Amino acid sequence: MSFFCVIIFIGDYMDSTFIYYGITLIALLISSGAQFFIMATYKAYSKTRNIRGINGRDVARLILDNHGLNNVEVTSVSGTLTDHYDPGKKVVRLSNSNFGEQSISAVAVAAHECGHAVQDKERYLFMRIRSFLVPIVNICSYAGYIAIMIGLAAGAFKIVVIGLVLECVILLFQVVTLPVEIDASRRGLKELKERNILDISEHRKAKRVLIAAALTYVASVATTLLQILRLLLMFTRRRN
Repeated sequence: MSFFCVIIFIGDYMDSTFIYYGITLIALLISSGAQFFIMATYKAYSKTRNIRGINGRDVARLILDNHGLNNVEVTSVSGTLTDHYDPGKKVVRLSNSNFGEQSISAVAVAAHECGHAVQDKERYLFMRIRSFLVPIVNICSYAGYIAIMIGLAAGAFKIVVIGLVLECVILLFQVVTLPVEIDASRRGLKELKERNILDISEHRKAKRVLIAAALTYVASVATTLLQILRLLLMFTRRRN
């Protein structure tokens, strides 16, 4: 029996309304809980100045230059935790606070983003797959939900299936993102240790920041999976 058939089977013999709202609540708790955890951890260590007195911008520049990535620019971007690496323009963008502040959070985040730049240089497989999926996911994120809503309204199972397949593409993208983010954090922490950027007593704190950030991606996978199950149950309820 396939996975989806099992869900339909359960939906037929249990209170589907209870399951539907239960899944919705669980997804909401996972998503909001992950966001709260990363923000709390990040803010805690953003107030802790690192012993070396080095800011995020200088850390990024040091790591990039040591990997021969002199062509990669380091700039600031507005917002909180808006830090990212742009593989198309070869730019590490750090949020304003992480760019100029000398906190443990700033250093950890900067090292993580540089990890992505090194992945790009080495043509890291999962990063290449993720980059390939980006334009597809941008389409699926809209088309999938629209197809499901139209299918539910019209009672057309085939259209709903198309929508669910598109939603599964989003799930695939998020699953592929996990090793990309985990590997970038591993690379970043290695740089902080080997280049003596942080004092040995600060390594565990930097690791906590990056673990908290990684959990948000795990939460995204779980939330999307629950969303797919919720939509499937919604369809079985409409059919009954």
